[in-house]
Order: sequence, then C-alpha cells, then structure tokens
Amino acid sequence: MDNSSRENDLVLYGATGFVGRLVAVYVAEHAPAGMRVGLAGRSRSRLEAVRSQLPVAAHGWSLIEADSEDADSIAALTAGTRVLFTTVGPYAKHGLPVVDACARAGTHYADLAGEVSFIREAIDRCDALARTSGAKIVHSCGYDSVPADLAVLLLHQAAEADGAGGLVEVQLVATAKAGISGGALESMRGQLDAMRSSTALRSLAADPYALSPDRTREPTTQQPLDAGPVRRSDDGTWTAPFIMAPFNTRIVRRSNALQGWAYGRSLQYGEVMGVARGPAGAVIARAMALGLRAFMGAMAFPPTRGVLDRCLPAPGAGPSTSTQRVGWFHSQVTARTEDGHRYQAIAAGRGDPGYAATAVMAGETALALALDGDRLPTAKGSLTPATALGNVLMQRLRAAGHTYQVTKLA
Repeated sequence: MDNSSRENDLVLYGATGFVGRLVAVYVAEHAPAGMRVGLAGRSRSRLEAVRSQLPVAAHGWSLIEADSEDADSIAALTAGTRVLFTTVGPYAKHGLPVVDACARAGTHYADLAGEVSFIREAIDRCDALARTSGAKIVHSCGYDSVPADLAVLLLHQAAEADGAGGLVEVQLVATAKAGISGGALESMRGQLDAMRSSTALRSLAADPYALSPDRTREPTTQQPLDAGPVRRSDDGTWTAPFIMAPFNTRIVRRSNALQGWAYGRSLQYGEVMGVARGPAGAVIARAMALGLRAFMGAMAFPPTRGVLDRCLPAPGAGPSTSTQRVGWFHSQVTARTEDGHRYQAIAAGRGDPGYAATAVMAGETALALALDGDRLPTAKGSLTPATALGNVLMQRLRAAGHTYQVTKLA
C-alpha cells in the first residue's frame, strides 16, 4: 500500500448516522495525537455539525463529501486514506461500490455488516482484487461478529497449545441487556425482500457454509447443534434460538476455512440465547422461540411488517446515552476437542451491544488497521475479524475493558 500521497490515516464514512457518530466519538477519545482522521458523508454541513460536537481532538479532522452512488467521489475517498471504516447501510444497497473502490486502491476496509448476501457478493467481486492490492477487507466488526469470532479463535489457540486436537463441538450461549437496532432491522427488511424474489438468495441464506472461500471442500450439510428451547445439562440453563446465530455461525466457519480449517475439519458450531434456570426458564425459552418465529414471519409478510414498523426503531435512531451505558453482553462458548478435552471461553463487555459496545469494537478495529500493521496477521483480501486482526484486536478490546478469556474445563 502506497501511503505517501494519502491525506488521511483513517476515514469514518457515515459519520452523520447514529452509530457512525458513536464510532467517531470513540476514535476522537482514543486516537493518538497526530493521527490524521477524516469524516465522510453526503452532506458537508451535516459533517460539520457532527465534528463540532465531537471532543476537541477531532475539531481539526478533515471533512470529505462522498456518496456511494457517485463512483468518482468514492474513488477519491478511498484513494486518499489508508483505512476506511463504513457504517453506511444497508450494505447490500450502499456497500459494494465502497468495497470495490477500497480493493482497487489498496485501502483497508471495515464495516458492521450482518448481511450474508452482501458479504458473499463482496467476496466474489473483490477478494482477488484486494489480495493483489494488499487491502484487508474486514466485515462484521461489531457485536456481529467480533465476540463470537474471537472467542472461537481463543478456544482453538488453547486447544492447539495443549495438543488437544481440533475443535469438534462448539456452542455459544449469549446473554445480553440490549435494545433493538433500527439499522439492523433495515438490513433485515432488505434481506427478506431480496430472498422473497430470488431462489438463489434463499438457497444462499439456507447454506451454513455460504461464506466459505471454497464451498466444494465443505460438507454438503451440517448437523445443527440444538438451538432450543432446550435445557443445558451442564448448568440447567434453558436456552432459546439466538437471532444473530444464522449470521455469526457463517463468519466463524469462514474464519476456520480461511485458516486452512485450522479449528478442525469436523467443527460443528452453533449459537443460542441463554434464558434462565428452572420452570420459569422453560416457559420463557419456549415463549422466546415462538416469539422469534412469529416476528420473522411478520417481518417477511408486507402487511404485518407495516404494523411492526410503526412501533420499531427507525433507521438512524437509537437509545439514549444513559440507556446505552446500562447495557451489556456476555457470550459463554464451550468446546469439545477431538481428544475429548473441554474448554470454555468468555467474551463480555459493558454497554448496549448494538451501540455502545459495538462502537468500542468498531473503533478499536479501525485503530488497529491504521496503527498496528506490523503486528497484524499477514492475510489480505476478504477476511473476518479473527483472520484480519486476531490477537491484536483481542488485546485492544481487553485494554478497552472487554473480557476475552479461556479456561480448560477437563
């Protein structure tokens, strides 16, 4: 990557959006002095308003007008920075021109995407370009899917260090205090609409290995881990299906394949939502499972979606700062290895996972790409948080107050 003519070390694209502003605040509070940062978006006046409300360290940041529908503006944007982090979604609608421009310019790219079809298309269109130019293209750098991806990496490293064999059965149990993201809902609407009109996209969404770099080398199907409602034998907790599991599991499987299936060729990985113990837990788990099915059905059916849209958060909206602060997330990931050993990893942090905690993950991802190049994994092209950033991001998140730890159970 030729940095001699680049005006910025990092540009935050979409800084006028709700999550974009949160990421900008985090970077302003944690970027080292002298780091060249820019804010990008469609409206200079709105960018000026955002910058004026950021910590004083950001008041000298550059402002760049750019629109994903204007190829020249995106080309200029990506050519002028070493790292671009975008929060402009839905990514299926706005993201591909940005990924393509970064791959061509040799500019590292990161986002918060949780859209399987978008990432699959970005891989197919831009992976080879990015490997040639030296760019890292890193998707899903927020609560989708950093905790899951890094926790499974931790489990693999622990098992490998002990010579315990590959990971065979891995399950994440998520608990959180979280609000509903308007941006995530908008992405969900777009994906459901696309699948309704495309058999190919429906098949992609049903494929557990949809993001594999080599689908021909993956199993035809995967025997799914029980998503619930079910009572866990180890601690008696009842679990229910986890709405983020269909996406996160594909990111973890891609991480495994990108590393030559280092986690294990027999890896089975699943995610569930932890509820509670006892009879109350059983009732709640069943209610959550039924509620999730009903919600997804209502979102897929335009008349009922219209009713839901009147009471759900709109894109660009989000909870108050005080509400974000009281949120938290906790992911407990247990693994059994080929040799019969068992390990447990914990990924946890303070702050609403879709907003405050995601801003930490996104901000540290952006800073790692801009500042830690010599310490990052050498892989280029279309990557995941674990394969692009790995232990460097884990160290940064620990320093920011998040927990990433692993324990051998047996």
